[in-house]
Amino acid sequence: MTQIRYTLMDPTGNRTVLVETPVPASRQPQVAAFLMQCEPDAEQVGFLQSGTNGADIALRMAGGEFCANATMSAAAIWADRHGLPVCTVSVQVSGAAEPVAVHLRRQDGGAWRAAVEMPRPEAIRQVSFDDGQTLPVVFLPGIAHVILENVLPDDTAQTRAGAMCAFLGAEAVGLMYLDLPAQALRPLVYVPAAGTLFWESACGSGTSAVGAYLAHQSGKPVRIALRQPGGVLGVKASADGALLLEGGTKFVHQKAVGCETE
Repeated sequence: MTQIRYTLMDPTGNRTVLVETPVPASRQPQVAAFLMQCEPDAEQVGFLQSGTNGADIALRMAGGEFCANATMSAAAIWADRHGLPVCTVSVQVSGAAEPVAVHLRRQDGGAWRAAVEMPRPEAIRQVSFDDGQTLPVVFLPGIAHVILENVLPDDTAQTRAGAMCAFLGAEAVGLMYLDLPAQALRPLVYVPAAGTLFWESACGSGTSAVGAYLAHQSGKPVRIALRQPGGVLGVKASADGALLLEGGTKFVHQKAVGCETE
């Protein structure tokens, strides 16, 4: 039995457990499932290590996917441990080939404002799915986001998420229900390796994908703030694919629980 030390973070309602105790990668999905039982409000789990090759900290999500909200939260933990109220943190994160830079500024009450230099899209294209729909898909490292405007019933959407992930051959998939006139986004994220399917409170990579799609579509830079169930995330997107996600995160609590890791 190992004492698992973790911090619960709240990036725009997308509560994230970040584990600081070393856990073998083969056991991370099982440990993540246990911790999500301990923290029923949590939507995802990541595992922290020291960074290498010049990165300050390393983050591996339980399913090996990329997660922007977890990335900014990992950076905030590193900055807090080092007593740096304003800084840029380099984060190695699963799903991304290169370290991700996170610009941070401490706020009151354990909160941080963050701007994440997101990985550029690998591709943006219209995909004809096996159900006859042709939809825009933004392929980011570690996750593919499908942009939809017509909202499906929840149970249908959840079934389609799995089918779309398999059809795309993606590590993870997001169904991003976009109401552009209202500047609102409802994200559904499926990560098969972690066994998770959540209507998320906010999705950083999905927000970035929407910005990338709109900039690609218009051929012009885009800056947009999208209202999501947990709050607002913003993105600045250039027509050449550069993305800056604007949001925040805050500390909720730290705990340690006993868990089998072998």
